[in-house]
This record gives sequence, structure tokens and C-alpha cells, in this order.
Amino acid sequence: MRIERSALPDLAFGAAFLGSGGGGDPYYSLLLAEAAFERSDGFELVSLDDVADDALLAPCGWVGAPTVSVEKLPNGREAVDGLRRLETLMGRRIDAVLPIEIGGSNGLAPFIAAAEMGVPVVDCDGMGRAFPESQMAIFNIRGLSACPSVVTAACGALSVIETDDNNKHERIARALSVALGGIAHMVEYPLSGAQAKATAIPGSISTAIAIGKAVREARAAQGDPFEALAAAVEATGLYPHCRVLFDGKIVDLERETRGGFSVGKVTVEGLKSPGHMTIEFQNENLVAWHDGVLRAMVPDLITIMDSETADTITTERLKYGQRVKVVAAAAPAQLRDAVALSFVGPEAFGYETSFIPVEHLNPETRS
Repeated sequence: MRIERSALPDLAFGAAFLGSGGGGDPYYSLLLAEAAFERSDGFELVSLDDVADDALLAPCGWVGAPTVSVEKLPNGREAVDGLRRLETLMGRRIDAVLPIEIGGSNGLAPFIAAAEMGVPVVDCDGMGRAFPESQMAIFNIRGLSACPSVVTAACGALSVIETDDNNKHERIARALSVALGGIAHMVEYPLSGAQAKATAIPGSISTAIAIGKAVREARAAQGDPFEALAAAVEATGLYPHCRVLFDGKIVDLERETRGGFSVGKVTVEGLKSPGHMTIEFQNENLVAWHDGVLRAMVPDLITIMDSETADTITTERLKYGQRVKVVAAAAPAQLRDAVALSFVGPEAFGYETSFIPVEHLNPETRS
């Protein structure tokens, strides 16, 4: 399926929502993707089912603190340089690329490289949202190796990581991103078509486009963008529940860049909702409390959105006084089984609570 230029803003909107506050603001990636589209014959999106079992696929995306990406712009060559080195390491050409995570700017990152390399993008990703650490990819959860991995930076630096321990791979890559100015591009988890079919989150790119299209059309018709958002999210089947949890104004924000992450918490005072909602984040929004009661938790998605436009406000762009709605959506089923939760559930982030689905925490709340 050919991706038209007009679909790129829809993809950027949907990817921002699915990022759960992280993955990087897609604004600059959208500009680069639109420029790449103009220089090429366009983008081809292929279904995971149509990929040959022996194809070589390369997930890629950005690693580091999203707060840095607002000021430290890419040079546009990072992804291609990393993918070319991976071809050398693997001794063969890459047949297709895919986002390591659909969230934020990483949902668009593979398109830029795909246009220059003349390969398609596979309609899937490795997280079904955004997570702050590499070992939280579904590929690691299902036992695949992250290496060989290639890290590149705007300054032209290139590093190859080789280790059989995916947790060590994350720590090495994180340290490199810090040393390279706080953010870098990474190609990781090279895998075959057969392995992707067995592990990847299918249909996430087309889902993001559908979400963006629904909200765009609702705005044009002067409808409620949040109703359109919830309907589009649930219609995909990949994210079967969507809720507006809270409506208010940001009255407190704590945020710092630490250890290659953007960490902190934000407090929203109710305007149309009673009380306060507090959300903690590590690049992505992790947990949400309403007056001390848990209302949503990782791996389910928690996204803070402009209350008028429904535009996603990523964690690095949160500001005092913004009027927002907090929206939660159920994570893909692949992230909710017992094995996956040991990697991406609340306990993996240090919270002393077991995962409870958002639809169980909010049985009476409708989007």
C-alpha cells in the first residue's frame, strides 16, 4: 500500500497519541518525512503477513531523553548510516524497516530511511506504544537478541554494540546516547520475517493513521475530537478500550533530565472533573492517580491532550497552565500477558502494585 503525503500528518497525530507521552514529539520527524517523500517515489507500507519469512527486517528509532530532542536536531542521515552499517554486519541487504516503537517521532523515523534506501516499511512495531527502555520491546520479551545494534548521532559518530544480554545492551546504548549529547538513533533487534510474524505488534502504523484521520475529519466537521478519537482507537481492535479520565488544568510540574531519561510528575487540577489527577512519567506517562486512587497504569496508555484540539502534549512539552484532558487506552493484548507484564508492567518501574486494566479501574467512565 502506498502512503500518500497527506497521510503523514495523520500518522504523526496517531503516533503521538500512541506514544503515551513519549517517543519524542513527532513535529521534526514529520518535516523530515515530508521532505523525504518529495525526494523519492513515496512510501510503501506492507502488511506483516506479506513479508517473506526469510526477509531481513530492521527495527529502528531514537534513544535518549525527549527533552533534548526539542533543541538538538537530527542531521537526517542517522537512520540510513545505521542501517547501512547493519547491512555490512549482516552480510546482506535489508529488505524492510519498521519502527521499534509506534509512539511519537519514532513512529515516523523508519519512513525517512526507507525512502532513501528504496525499501518498504512493515505495518507493525516492537512495542505497540512507546516505552523508555530498549529491553521493553516485544522482541526481547519473546527472547530475541537486540544485537548487532548500531547507534548513530548527528555529529556523525557511529558505534556498534555486540552483547548477548539485552539488559546490558540497553545500558550501553543509554550511556552512548548521553555521551552523544542526550539523544541518538539506534538500529536494533534485526530479525527475519518469520520472527517478526511471531512477535511484532501488527497493524500499528495503519492504526495510527486511522486515529489521526478520524480526529482530523471530526475537527473539519466541527465535531467532538475526543469522541472521534475514542471511536477510532476502539475500532482498531488493537486498543479495545479508550477513556477520558480527567479534564482540568496543569497546576504543578516537576521534570528533569536524568540518566538519559526525562523523569517527573505533573498535577492537573479539575475544571470539569472534581479533585486532582497526578501523573508520573519516565519519558512516557506511567501511572495516573485521581485524588490518590489509581486510575491507569503501564502498559496501558496514558496520554495528556489539549482539551480543545485533542493534540497530544508529550512529556517534554508539558507546561504550567495548559488546559488538558487525560485519556487512557488499553494496551495491545501482547503486552498484558504475565510474561510481558514482568518487563513492562508497573512493578517493572518500581511500583508496588500488580497491573489492573484501565477498563477495570474505570468501569463507569466512558470516552
